[in-house]
Amino acid sequence: MENVIRTLPWRPALQDWLERPVVQRTLVALILLNAAILGLETSPAIMADWGPLLVAADRALLAVFVVEIALRIAVHRLAFFRDPWSVFDFAVVAIALLPASGPLAVLRALRVLRVLRLITLVPSMRRVVGGLLAALPGLGSVVAIIAIIFYVSAVIATQLFGQAFPEFFGTLGDSAFTLFQVMTLESWAMGVVRPVMAVYPLAWLFFLAFILCSTFTLLNLFIAVIVSAIQAEHAAESATEAKADAATLAQLRDEIAQLRRDLARPRRAGAARPWYAARRNAPVAASYPAKPLPST
Repeated sequence: MENVIRTLPWRPALQDWLERPVVQRTLVALILLNAAILGLETSPAIMADWGPLLVAADRALLAVFVVEIALRIAVHRLAFFRDPWSVFDFAVVAIALLPASGPLAVLRALRVLRVLRLITLVPSMRRVVGGLLAALPGLGSVVAIIAIIFYVSAVIATQLFGQAFPEFFGTLGDSAFTLFQVMTLESWAMGVVRPVMAVYPLAWLFFLAFILCSTFTLLNLFIAVIVSAIQAEHAAESATEAKADAATLAQLRDEIAQLRRDLARPRRAGAARPWYAARRNAPVAASYPAKPLPST
């Protein structure tokens, strides 16, 4: 019995337990509860009445998160630190363990980062974040194009409108900031364009061209690149799951084929038969022994 216990595959069993939907949902609920507690701790009135209870609950939840991270490290060992999401979980929980006093008092505010662990536990959130990270190279090109358009437009606006409107276009930096306001469409007509058009009636041509290039074209490229990256991330995840399912199916087919070969293989005389063959060919009398007749 002791030898059987020693050879139990406890790591796969523990990994299966950690990946159970019930455990994952429990962790999500605890993270949401922890987020609510951290929000309540910002209220002086609530802390005056329930402060000790909230602090004790926060520490208890932190202990649960530490145990969960320790179990995952025990299961995966060094592979745990090769997974970016696992390293993120470790860092978020480790920040809460640092002393929040003296120069490190700012770390107390970073405890709320534990809420971000929802990203690693919810697959849809993790897929979106993965898509955003994958879109960074493509977004770099879009940012470079917007920067060029901003620079060219700021130079033109400074030369055209700088003397009449120094508060908006007096310097290159002022022009860039004003054009950023125009790009976001925040009070661009009444606050910027119409006063300029009162002095330069044809100024609407410049601002209309800038809005069409920056707002309705390049910013939509951001959305297109991000959506494309998210779709690619989802397709890659689906392909990985399909490959794993195909491997499992192939293994089952191999086992069934091997079982059929064992059943069809001719047995030598006197060779031991499999238990299922012996049970199948066993006579009924052997399975159900007759009861002795009562004596008269």
